[in-house]
Amino acid sequence: MLARLPSVRLMSDQLLVDRRDHVVVLTLNRPDRMNTISGPMLDALSTALVEADADQSVRCIVITGAGPKAFCAGLDLQGAQDGNAFGEREAGAPRPRIGELDPRTTPPTVLHNVDTPTIAAVNGGAAGYGLDLALGCDIRIASENAKLAPAFVKRGILPESGGTWLLPRIVGYAKAAELAFVGETLLAKEALDLGLVNKVVPEGQALDAALEMANKIAANAPLAVRATKRMFRTAQRETFDDHVNHVYLQLLPLFQSKDFVEGFTAFLEKRAPDFQGR
Repeated sequence: MLARLPSVRLMSDQLLVDRRDHVVVLTLNRPDRMNTISGPMLDALSTALVEADADQSVRCIVITGAGPKAFCAGLDLQGAQDGNAFGEREAGAPRPRIGELDPRTTPPTVLHNVDTPTIAAVNGGAAGYGLDLALGCDIRIASENAKLAPAFVKRGILPESGGTWLLPRIVGYAKAAELAFVGETLLAKEALDLGLVNKVVPEGQALDAALEMANKIAANAPLAVRATKRMFRTAQRETFDDHVNHVYLQLLPLFQSKDFVEGFTAFLEKRAPDFQGR
């Protein structure tokens, strides 16, 4: 059994890791800068996601922002101009080659590839990278005051952190083109109507609602949940026939698991199952 993550700790001063039973909450912790993304925060986020996914007792990951105003307002462009934010690395930390990107360690690809379910508790504004980060989660719960701003073209850039891949798959090509090319900010209710978020809750309740859903997910058989997420991900690049075969291969070890026996027994005994992830 892998060691459990500590209950509360700082990956850096910019990312809070809070362990709540089978759920890990990752909080972007720069409220004075609207939780904008810096180099150290990017590194800490990738590390925290990998660690949570490797911890066998973690069954769901929630990502949110500190403070009442912002989930994440994007990359810290102002800090970058000041020379002390995005792209910053600790002394001696390895750096990628100029003009190259390591997809194994960038947060969008790490987030996409973790098998642990992820929920974005969008507690306020989500713009630029913050919007892509929320879209990269499996489920999004937004507070009424949340605003989603796909304003990349208004800043002279494109959705650089997975948005060009994610947005058309969530809302369809035509609507994604409209949102990205026009770049207008969406209110929470508009995002709900488009299917960009799963639920809208009163201001200040996004994290509580996300934790409620996370605990429901955590109560289910974790091996089956992780396998289902893997199959959702691989289905996007497989033919139907290939996918059916792939699902069958994923199903065989689940039939041999103790959780399968527990789930079947609990159903017959008309009680809640107690899954152990084995």
